[in-house]
This record gives sequence, structure tokens and C-alpha cells, in this order.
Amino acid sequence: MNDVTIDYWLRSTWMAVSKMYNEEAQKKGSTMATGFALISIDPEEGTPSTALGPKMGMEATSLSRTLKNMEEKGLIERKPNPEDGRSVLICLTEFGVEMREYSKEVVFKFDTAIRNTIDPQKLEIFIEVFQIINDLVSNKKIYKQKNSLI
Repeated sequence: MNDVTIDYWLRSTWMAVSKMYNEEAQKKGSTMATGFALISIDPEEGTPSTALGPKMGMEATSLSRTLKNMEEKGLIERKPNPEDGRSVLICLTEFGVEMREYSKEVVFKFDTAIRNTIDPQKLEIFIEVFQIINDLVSNKKIYKQKNSLI
């Protein structure tokens, strides 16, 4: 049996990418979670707070903490949702839009570096494999079903 599992490669690679993003965000006094939130918020219309968690794949408590910190730093403001009086729109401030652009630059620089380094055919296979893994996990095809693969 191979001693290094697929789980190992997923976790160790994501931890390295996460560390890299946090180091870049720290240069602007921010975090990866804040940068990801900035990118996920519609810069013109705002985004309903209820849609932000699922869009980012974050738990409500982590998202609440991130949004509170973003509000304290002047990156976002909360406004009543004109289409649904029960919900709130998360809107970017001018500073938030500026930091959103920085976050996008960081992500695009990483993406460009990967695309310029890895053969396009290998990258296509990599993406296909990740889509399959995501499908297996998201659709609970591995655990919690009688017809699981293992």
C-alpha cells in the first residue's frame, strides 16, 4: 500500500496554498478569509448575508466573525435588503472595493503562475480529478449511503 494518501496531498497542498494566501493578505493587514469574502461579495449590488456562507463554503459562526472584522476595518457595511426586509445586504465600501481588487490580483497571480508552469493537458486532468472528488464528497457517494464505493 502507498504510504501517502490522497487525503495527505489534498490537505498538505491546501495548507501550503492557504499559508501563501495568508502571507500575502498579511502584507495589507488582512487574512485569506477576508480576501475570499471580498471576492465573493458583488461590488455593485452587494450580496445577501444568507447567500454569502454557502457561496464561500463557510460555517455561519466563522462567517459572522469574518464579517464583523471586515466591518470594523471599514471594508463592508450592512444595508437592509430592499427585496427582503428580513435579510441584510453586505456591501463593499470604497476601501473594500480597493482591497477586493488586491485580493483578485493575488488570486490571478497564483492562477497565472500555475497555468504557466503546468502543461495544459496535465492541468485539464488535474481539474477533472478534482471535479470527480468534489462530486464523490458533495453527493455523499463515499459515506452515509448503502451503495458507497468502500
